[in-house]
Amino acid sequence: MYHLAAEAGDRYGKQKVVYHINYPGEAGDKKYLGAMRNIQNHINAVGADNMEIKVVIHGNGIGLLQNAKANDKLQSTIANLKSQNVAFNVCANTLKGKKLSYERDLYDVFEEDIVPSGVAELSHLQQAGFTYIKP
Repeated sequence: MYHLAAEAGDRYGKQKVVYHINYPGEAGDKKYLGAMRNIQNHINAVGADNMEIKVVIHGNGIGLLQNAKANDKLQSTIANLKSQNVAFNVCANTLKGKKLSYERDLYDVFEEDIVPSGVAELSHLQQAGFTYIKP
């Protein structure tokens, strides 16, 4: 019998990954839900204990956390990923440029989640050994 979980852990080892979201979710938040599903599939394959995942959000990607304020499915998906130690980092430049308050306008974002620049954070994380993925 093929033991996927054990073999996946052995095959993939420890991983540090940054997911990049800077696009609109489109009708029904389809793209955002697809991206969150990719992250969960990645965790399922490698194991939460073997992963460090950061999601860097900037530009039009901010819609993920704006839309989650009123979308129960997005809320539960984000909360589930966070419970598996997935960090969501939000670009301060985007907040300023779009005149958004993370406390008022975004779902479950705190001061420690804000990074000065989304693109600079992506570069910083890649230099620190994170693999870049744009779902």
